[in-house]
Amino acid sequence: MTAVLELAAVSFAYGERAALTDVSFALQPGERVALVGHNGAGKSTLMRLVVGLLKPTAGTVLVGDWDTRSRRPEQLAHRVGSLFQHADQQLFARTVREDVAFGPRATGVSAVDSAARVARALEALGLEAVAGEHPYDLPPPERKLAALAGALALEPSLLVLDEPTAGLDRRARERVAAALAGRAAAGTTLLVITHDLEFAAEHLERGLLLGHGRLAQDAPLSDLLALGSRLEDLGLAPPPLSRLATALSLPGRPIRAREVAAGLASVAARNRVS
Repeated sequence: MTAVLELAAVSFAYGERAALTDVSFALQPGERVALVGHNGAGKSTLMRLVVGLLKPTAGTVLVGDWDTRSRRPEQLAHRVGSLFQHADQQLFARTVREDVAFGPRATGVSAVDSAARVARALEALGLEAVAGEHPYDLPPPERKLAALAGALALEPSLLVLDEPTAGLDRRARERVAAALAGRAAAGTTLLVITHDLEFAAEHLERGLLLGHGRLAQDAPLSDLLALGSRLEDLGLAPPPLSRLATALSLPGRPIRAREVAAGLASVAARNRVS
């Protein structure tokens, strides 16, 4: 099976300053992956390499069977949907609906199919009521959702999202989680750059930890969150449920609320028996 995304010994430097050094990993269809690390670890640089805004200094970035060196960003948009941390920079049309529709139309999707994709993306993120508004008339959280809707409407094989939950309230976070789960169920691979480890624990499965431009860890997210103090040294706070599961040595290192609850119930039942 061809990987949706593969980095092979990738390095990148801004002049004399190395941003990434010898990074290698591959993502398969439907994987839900968190990319974490301290500020300046190279996460945003890696994202720009994947979407084609930068080309590697060394090594190879493959999106499916496409080498990003030979593809322009607008070509890669056929396979990669992206949300940058400052989502305002991605909004430029007169209405939210027109903005969400831009990607599908630009990649050659028919008008009928484009309209259907736009409707699905707007509904998934609860934006139907503001679809006719100018994006910059919306509050910042809704502008972020509008930019995310544009990425979803591409219905790509890969979504690369930088801090998709930053600045969102609980309800909006739940909409994002449900929308991403729907895309993953349809086979889309998720690569989510995030400091929100609580969101990652509930909705993602694998963790890539960047440290000073190098891939320091590639493991199930439960194993990565169990690093505890090492994550805290990088400015990352393991979520409370993960810390609890680790402290109590719950079987399987559960990190999701329902799984931690089941683990606690199991421990309580064993204690009652004993």
